[in-house]
Amino acid sequence: DCNAVLKALQPIFQEQGMTETVHNWEDHGYLATYIKKNGSFANLRIHPHGLVLVDLQSYNDHTKGREEVDQLLNKVEERMKELFHGNIKRVKRLPAVLRGGVIDRYWPTADGRLVEYDIDEVVYDEDSPFQNIKILHSKQFGNILILSGDVNLAESDLAYTQAIMGSGKEDYTGKEVLILGGGDGGILYEIVKLKPKMVTMVEISFASNIDQMVIDGCKKYMRKTCGDVLDNLEGECYQVLIEDCIPVLKRYAKEGRMFDYVINDLTAVPISTSPEEDSTWEFLRLILDLSMKVLKQDGKYFTQGNCINLTDALTLYEEQLSRLYCPVEFSKETVCVPSYMELY
Repeated sequence: DCNAVLKALQPIFQEQGMTETVHNWEDHGYLATYIKKNGSFANLRIHPHGLVLVDLQSYNDHTKGREEVDQLLNKVEERMKELFHGNIKRVKRLPAVLRGGVIDRYWPTADGRLVEYDIDEVVYDEDSPFQNIKILHSKQFGNILILSGDVNLAESDLAYTQAIMGSGKEDYTGKEVLILGGGDGGILYEIVKLKPKMVTMVEISFASNIDQMVIDGCKKYMRKTCGDVLDNLEGECYQVLIEDCIPVLKRYAKEGRMFDYVINDLTAVPISTSPEEDSTWEFLRLILDLSMKVLKQDGKYFTQGNCINLTDALTLYEEQLSRLYCPVEFSKETVCVPSYMELY
């Protein structure tokens, strides 16, 4: 009985000195709005099938204000239990969403869920010619690199770097390694420790998510990830090229330069079910083909996949592997990347 619910709850809001406006639709229930003089307001939506929603919005930057909200919601729950003699199937109270703050704590997962991080500081926030670059500090995950709204890597995420290097099963001693992307420096830092012959890291592509400003931000604020390898573009066993990776790959293929390992850390698999209509899939196929041309016959190619819930995108990516100019074998591994809060 929508009308009975409305009449039972009206006094709670009226006691707060809130101005009421009620809308009702035949067969569609009620919407009542309550507005306070300070601009705070509540929406009460009563559906005929039994769902009752209460949304409160207020500007509260102090403990007292939050306590007032909790008290009002407590009264609503108590009145509803009295009205229905305790026969309520479920009560769910969601935590407050904080909007308009200096620090944005809400970021989406790859499969579209919204995660609230314990962000307490904006460490770095700049716009490059290619993208917005943020490094935010999380009490749980350390500094987090976020590129144009996409959580890339946190200082806690060694599991990601280890997985894309083969999870400790590969011997990089004396090997030639090519890294595509990887501008946070994590892969380069970990491989250099393993005494390779030479590591070449190729940065920016217009289809990449890395540029010089990303490197500059990471070498200053992500040192737990990159150590000191980004301080100089050349070291004893590595070099960083700030060039478009596609012409570099074509040049290496023409020169006959070959690598024991190619590690692609450019971009995640796009969320798409129409690869023929998606230029990003064409880009991925191009990178794969070019990488195979510079990879030794017994070489290995590593890349990240995507969130384990995006089964269609992952299946389509695997289908691309059968379209390469040469036959390949592949395997996959699922790991938990801490700051992603999802399996990858």
